[in-house]
Amino acid sequence: MKSRCLVPLAAAVIAATLVGCNPQVTDDKPADSNSAPSSTASAASPAAGGPAPGAGAMTLADAIAAIPDGIERRDGYERDAFRHWIDEDNDGCPTRAEVLIDEATAKPEQGARCALTGGAWTSYYDEVDVTDPRKLDIDHVVPLAEAWDSGAYDWTPERRQAFANDIGVARSLVAVTAGSNRSKGDKDPGQWLPPAASAHCTYAADWAGTKLRWKLQVDKEEKAALLKLTKKCSETVVEFEEAAS
Repeated sequence: MKSRCLVPLAAAVIAATLVGCNPQVTDDKPADSNSAPSSTASAASPAAGGPAPGAGAMTLADAIAAIPDGIERRDGYERDAFRHWIDEDNDGCPTRAEVLIDEATAKPEQGARCALTGGAWTSYYDEVDVTDPRKLDIDHVVPLAEAWDSGAYDWTPERRQAFANDIGVARSLVAVTAGSNRSKGDKDPGQWLPPAASAHCTYAADWAGTKLRWKLQVDKEEKAALLKLTKKCSETVVEFEEAAS
């Protein structure tokens, strides 16, 4: 698993008794800074003319242009279509706990059944320091409903599960304050940006990198909002690695 360290934001980038089983995550709602480095997994820089197939590193503007255009489709969406917070590597810690452990700025103690105590975190969406993991949600940077809308409706259950528990790269999932996550809901960057202006470039890169990693589409309004961010994020680099099919 790759490091998820979020502090400082200028460093390289692409979110009950245990907090690992705490269901405090609501990145979906019912159907109805300047330049900062980037998101997702590290990948070799592409050769001239574009990224190598399956991986790449490019400017934010080029990354946004590389995301295929599409029209969102919400029909049939259910949050349960994405099985999440599994113990993918069978180490006793579900995905939520894995992210909390990886992103801690001061490591928590790990007890029986992956119960976490102590520790410290910084929520990069709002620049809030947190010492109680129960106050943190694990956010799918691209929300589950948004993923469904932009292509996941046509995925197998296994691929949806892989997306929902994507600990293979550092920036598909991030630990953030419950308040910031719940204000986001299932909104895309055209409808919501992190409260901290310093987080905007990182968030745009995380979003674009995740969409490229999972071959998801972008709609017109979402793309326009992302392109608007490139004006202040001209030096932001998006690195990505395509998820296995």
